[in-house]
Amino acid sequence: MTPSDPGADPVADTGAVRDEDAFDLDAVRRWLADRGVALADDVEVRQFGGGASNLTFSLRDGAHDLVLRKPPSGQKAKGAHDMGREFRVQQGLAEVFPLVPAMVAHCDDESVIGTEFYVMERVDGVIPRRDFPPEVSLSPGQTRELCLHALDVLVRLHSVDVAATPLAAMDRGDGYVARQVGGWSRRLRDALTDDVGPESREAGERVMSWLDAEQPADVGHCLIHNDFRFDNLVLDRDDPTHVVGVLDWEMATVGDPLMDLGGTLAYWVQADDDDFMLGFRRQPTTAPGMLTRAEVVDHYRAATGRSFTDAQWRFYEVFGLFRLGVIAQQIHYRYFHGQTSNETYAQFGPAARYLEQRCLRIIDA
Repeated sequence: MTPSDPGADPVADTGAVRDEDAFDLDAVRRWLADRGVALADDVEVRQFGGGASNLTFSLRDGAHDLVLRKPPSGQKAKGAHDMGREFRVQQGLAEVFPLVPAMVAHCDDESVIGTEFYVMERVDGVIPRRDFPPEVSLSPGQTRELCLHALDVLVRLHSVDVAATPLAAMDRGDGYVARQVGGWSRRLRDALTDDVGPESREAGERVMSWLDAEQPADVGHCLIHNDFRFDNLVLDRDDPTHVVGVLDWEMATVGDPLMDLGGTLAYWVQADDDDFMLGFRRQPTTAPGMLTRAEVVDHYRAATGRSFTDAQWRFYEVFGLFRLGVIAQQIHYRYFHGQTSNETYAQFGPAARYLEQRCLRIIDA
């Protein structure tokens, strides 16, 4: 294992701020100053390249190393991109789950920069994207160790006593699975674009009908991240097999832990997947030593003591892929209607269609 190069850029995976995502830095500086945070005049602003939902920026000067999060422009699904909620979740978890970043302040006054936003302290470390960065070299054994440590972080989150945190009110009681099936089905229908043909529309309706008919009762109520992936984890610079931070709490809530695991595995591309899935990979889950999806499920069973069969797991696998397909379609909606000029978003329409077919293959199997 090779620790990160001490001379490497401490804020990797950042670039110049895209014109369409720019904001008024002086307004942010004044707003922070009113809250006791005095940024220098020569603060450096960079935009993180990862993620396709909320936008993330680095704000650094000689005394501060901060991160600003804000939503994108254009149409937003109802309830999505709630900066205040994302801020409060992390603030409420700070004492019981110290892997969340330290919150600085939340701004709900859209007149400041045109949108809500919040500012937090940056968690120093390595964020794995599609592949591990060049300065991190792990053997297959160490990669497996990292994989197990990461999954145990998810297990740890699911074991948090929600009632002992300020987030207890987020528990809406039984019916989480039903609310998710209904909610994501509505989001898909709202995000359909004119280039989605009748066959794809029929495929989507078939998947939604199956999920509605096959949905199980909730298996529990716990704190779930809802977007738990390697590119939302921060690894220790000196020992990259350990996780020191968990990022992107936009979709966190109190809900069914198996739905959370299903969402995680929707992104989990493994080495024997087909070419399209391999091309859509966003995290290093094909690296030698990584667990397969089936091994992840087995480890979670053993670590939590939860009992569910492979046949029962099929619902959560399909739902995770379906939800990811809806997210892809929502992003494609923004691209299709010219709400973004980011050409990387062009791939999300085909991805949504692919994920529909992947769901149907599992259903028909």
